[in-house]
Amino acid sequence: MALSAKEAAAKAGKGDSVIGWALDDSQRNELLQQFPPKFANVVADHVTLAAKASRDAELPCETLCEIVGRVDDGEGVEALVVSLDGTTDRPDGSTYHITWSLEKGRKAKESNDVIARLGWTPVDLPMPVKLIPRRWP
Repeated sequence: MALSAKEAAAKAGKGDSVIGWALDDSQRNELLQQFPPKFANVVADHVTLAAKASRDAELPCETLCEIVGRVDDGEGVEALVVSLDGTTDRPDGSTYHITWSLEKGRKAKESNDVIARLGWTPVDLPMPVKLIPRRWP
C-alpha cells in the first residue's frame, strides 16, 4: 500500500538514505524550457521528503505537486518551491523544493538554507508536476 507523504515521513526512521520523488524525465525537459536555469550545474531532478531515512523506509505514493515559487541567492543556488497536498512545508520543518541549478562549488542541500534565509517569490502561474517515488542511494 502506498503511503501519503505525511505517513511516509513519519515512518522514515533514521539512516543514510533519502526518500522523496523524482521528476518525470519528459516533463523535466519541458520545465527546463519554462524555467531556464540560471547557473551552469543543472540539477532539476527531485523533491526530497525525508533526508537521513532508513534504507528500508517505505516510499510515498506517486503524486502531483505544483511549482509555486522560485528563489535565487545570486551567488549560485537556484530552487523552485513546490506545494504538495496544499502546503510548501515539509514534515521536517523545511520547504518542499526542487534544487534547480547551482554554480560550481555549491551543493544542492544549500537550497534549504537559501529558502529559509531569503524566502521565495511566487511564480505568476503555478505549474503542476508529476512526481515519481524514489530512494537515494
